[in-house]
Amino acid sequence: MEFKVDWKGKMAFEGAAPSGHTIRLDAGEGDGGENSGARPTEALMSAVASCTGIDIIQILQKMRLNPIGFHMDMKGERAEEHPRKFTDIHIHYALEGELPEDKVVRAVQLSKDKYCSVAHSINANLTVTYSINGVNGEQTL
Repeated sequence: MEFKVDWKGKMAFEGAAPSGHTIRLDAGEGDGGENSGARPTEALMSAVASCTGIDIIQILQKMRLNPIGFHMDMKGERAEEHPRKFTDIHIHYALEGELPEDKVVRAVQLSKDKYCSVAHSINANLTVTYSINGVNGEQTL
């Protein structure tokens, strides 16, 4: 994969993704930026969630299951010392629809343990929980 990133002044950068989309990242005003884009760490957290979310939806659809709602709540903890990497990331998957718990558990586990290339590219402990139709799952993943 090739990716071109251009400096746009101050602390802003724009990446031209191979898919043709533009991604703008910037620092906050307190760090010399103009707040014209997401912070790189925010983009990284969003990428982890999106990657696992895509996996889960694809796996459930292959099981002939169609969620009617899906969102993720994330919490990331970072090291105090530089490079202040993420040490722990927790994702709670909240799904809605006619979804058997064992199938949801299987989809979440496959994404977390096997398929999500973004999560496997960072050196952070990844934990996950889930709920279906507002009811927390009984299994720890």
